[in-house]
Amino acid sequence: MVKILKKQKEKFQLKIPSKTDNLELIRTMIAHIAKTVGFDEDDVNKIELAVDEACANVIKHAYYKDTKDSIDLIVEIDYKKLTVIITDQGIGFDVKNILNRDIKNYLAQMKVGGLGIHLMKALMDEVEFKSKPGIKTEVKMVKYFVKDGKVENRVEK
Repeated sequence: MVKILKKQKEKFQLKIPSKTDNLELIRTMIAHIAKTVGFDEDDVNKIELAVDEACANVIKHAYYKDTKDSIDLIVEIDYKKLTVIITDQGIGFDVKNILNRDIKNYLAQMKVGGLGIHLMKALMDEVEFKSKPGIKTEVKMVKYFVKDGKVENRVEK
């Protein structure tokens, strides 16, 4: 059962070194929060995988595996959604270039990787990217409690 928050938000923050060893900690935290607020196992897995992919992208692409930099995570929960915001100060990227990629052609070339953003968009209800190369990149992902206009299996806190 989901604990709906009336007219307030719960907010969790984590600033963690950009090391692949820390991905397990991030996944554990995200899964625990998602379970605690009542997402079913399928949605918990989707949220966990999307966040893991975003953080792995930061480590690999934004920081080129340089562990002196950090990943900033914010998780906000309100009465209708769980929002995860992942921020880095890495090199940035051209979001439109990646989103406009012809997926069928890309897959036909049998390239390894490069589908993380598409995966995140498939797993979450909303995904938004803001990138200012060399300054800051932010990935905001949302998963709603409400499905097809109905709040299911929810109790008020």
